[in-house]
Amino acid sequence: MAGTLGDADLVPLAQRVTRPVHLVPHERDGTLGLSEVPAPTSVGTLPALYPEWLGERSFTEAHGVRFPYVAGEMAGGIAGVALVEAMARAEMLAFFGAAGLEPGRLDRELARLRTSLAGRRNWGVNLIHHPQDPALEDEVALRLLRAGVPKVSLSAFMDITPAVVRCAASGLRTDPTGRVVRDRAVFAKVSRPETAELFLSPPPADLVRRLVERGELTVEEGHLAARVPVADDITVEADSGGHTDNRPLVAVLPAVLTLARRSGRGVRVGAAGGLGDPASVAAAFALGAAYVVTGSVNQMAVEAAVSDEAKAMLARAGVADVAMAPAGDMFELGARVQVLRRGTMFAARAARLHQLYTTHPSLESLPETTRRTLEHEVFGRPLDEVEKLTEEYWSRRRPAEVTRAREDPRHRMALTFRWYLGMAAAWATEGEASRRGDYQLWCGPAAGAFNTWVAGSFLADPARRTVTQIARNLLQGAAVVTRAHQLRTLGVRLPAEAFAFRPRPLS
Repeated sequence: MAGTLGDADLVPLAQRVTRPVHLVPHERDGTLGLSEVPAPTSVGTLPALYPEWLGERSFTEAHGVRFPYVAGEMAGGIAGVALVEAMARAEMLAFFGAAGLEPGRLDRELARLRTSLAGRRNWGVNLIHHPQDPALEDEVALRLLRAGVPKVSLSAFMDITPAVVRCAASGLRTDPTGRVVRDRAVFAKVSRPETAELFLSPPPADLVRRLVERGELTVEEGHLAARVPVADDITVEADSGGHTDNRPLVAVLPAVLTLARRSGRGVRVGAAGGLGDPASVAAAFALGAAYVVTGSVNQMAVEAAVSDEAKAMLARAGVADVAMAPAGDMFELGARVQVLRRGTMFAARAARLHQLYTTHPSLESLPETTRRTLEHEVFGRPLDEVEKLTEEYWSRRRPAEVTRAREDPRHRMALTFRWYLGMAAAWATEGEASRRGDYQLWCGPAAGAFNTWVAGSFLADPARRTVTQIARNLLQGAAVVTRAHQLRTLGVRLPAEAFAFRPRPLS
């Protein structure tokens, strides 16, 4: 039996998302309506829907959280201690963005998290792939293990590396029933099915054997590693800020879900990328995501460790105000990141630097007019000075890079150009007003979707955009949208307004 909701039902629809809905024939025309209480004439009941019930229940149980929602690891400490603490205390999960941080700062931030979140296990830290510097990758992994980080999120990995295996296999043991138990949960971000297969499987046997031989895993850990997949949870990352393949979620998520089901290993699959309003979050859950991960929207949160100037720029972004730019950490490989385009020239200037790198063998081969343009428009100082600053930095951070640069003029050029990419991110974080036109802000279309959704609501005020209010409203809105879809599927004719959820303060 089909039915229609009147205007008076629109507001109650959002409020009733956590109550059963009874479908009752109206006396006047026999069409279906909504009733607050069971009635003898009801023709069906739609059970209550709570935001906590979205996704896969095993996710919340396994990770000790109330909601199937994760605040992702924005690099450079943008997803910092304050953000991770706020999410953990709100019974959600967040990952600290360790990528790009110097070891000393990482140690200090880990100590703060261990102290402030003592006894909690609903937080974690990111480990990003360093294909050009495996030693750094290993060093960060070791620091996370020594700090007893309860959850590790692996990102940008194209293969299984020793650091990945150590995070996944260190501390493996069996419980009294013989089930393999991990010391820490391992998440893996992927954008391709073939990469997902690597994390759905046990680690390569030869790699495990080498780690055992070097004493970096025990014999027992090596034996148990063959019985479990590398990751507990796989996050399918679609069109997102930062490193991204710009994949459409509706294509890649179902493909990875199919692989996970066929593996039979119980690995959960979540969704990330493009999630900036309730409809997109509801869509991710409808596709089968066990949980959702947000990133770009959290960069506008009060707790995000980025300048107010940068947040104001992000708050003006539309869904099309993004661009792809060379990645600082994988510049020579040609990897790219998605960044904010509106209000900044970073993407265009970084692309120009990479184009010069690919067409010239050294800094000395650059035409004089090109050098002057770079010094005036991009670097803001003489190239010789930039080169000196670059050498000083790498002498402290990794002296081998300086040695290589002295022997390879092209690598010296790459390091010099990377100075601009690194500083552009630092200027945005610190709010360097004189370099506002060079801010590098990792951002996907989700930021624009979020800005459109919150316009005119309390979340339009930057001071009220806490990471937990963003999360709670996205989840509550996703529940409302899901509820409306359920009613429509049952034959209730709904006006368009029934699918709209306006942000409101939630506790």
